[in-house]
Amino acid sequence: MHFRKRKGYLAYPVLALAILSASAMSRAQDASSQQQAEVQPPVQSAGQSDPAAQTDVQAQQPTQQRAEVLREAQERVKARRKLRIQQIIQDTYSHKYDVYFGGGYLRFRPGSDLQKNSEADWNVGFTDYLHGRLGVTADFRGYYGTAYTNINEYQVFSPSISQYTFMAGPQYRFFEGQHWGWSAFVLAGAGHGNFGTGTGGLPATLIGLYPDSTTFNMTPGAAVDYNLSPALAIRLSSTYLLSTYGSDIQNNLGFNLAVVYRFGRQNK
Repeated sequence: MHFRKRKGYLAYPVLALAILSASAMSRAQDASSQQQAEVQPPVQSAGQSDPAAQTDVQAQQPTQQRAEVLREAQERVKARRKLRIQQIIQDTYSHKYDVYFGGGYLRFRPGSDLQKNSEADWNVGFTDYLHGRLGVTADFRGYYGTAYTNINEYQVFSPSISQYTFMAGPQYRFFEGQHWGWSAFVLAGAGHGNFGTGTGGLPATLIGLYPDSTTFNMTPGAAVDYNLSPALAIRLSSTYLLSTYGSDIQNNLGFNLAVVYRFGRQNK
């Protein structure tokens, strides 16, 4: 009886020791887990992302959006500019008629044995564009200069001379731009030369000049227009004028500068 009581009393210290041991082991496991958590980075699941990376992506998105908006705005500006240029070209070259007037310069040989002289001219013309870029031009010119004759017994050395041309032919505009337009033409017709008007009644042939006459004239050439507006331009044209005074062939070179006015509309 007393032995059982002593045995019971002895069990209390053993039970307390077991409880203390279990508590110490639990605290040791908790400390070890905490140390591992501090050493190792947290493991992210497949559906989670790094907050710093998310911040970088969010910061890049407004920049990309601004760049896209700027690119689209530039494309719209380019498209509007292209349409505006096309409209200007359409307004410029849809005119049916143009008229031009101006002046120029020509080197002309007034006699088969005489030197070439310089002549100034006026030039007036009219073009009807029958279909698109193809037109028909009527052209009128007057040339004025002074001939230098050889030494002669009549003492006439520098008489005034003049020529007038009346020509027509096709003209084709092969380039149509906003500021520039290029065209080519071939004109042919008649030319009248006054070579004896400055000789004081002396026949022109006596001092080596061609006789007054009306002959065949032709001028192929090219012209460039600089557009000041759809209806107004400045035209520079080359001049090669072939004439046949005195049964000779004169190859005359020069240029013309004119103002061009466009009007009317072609039927589309």
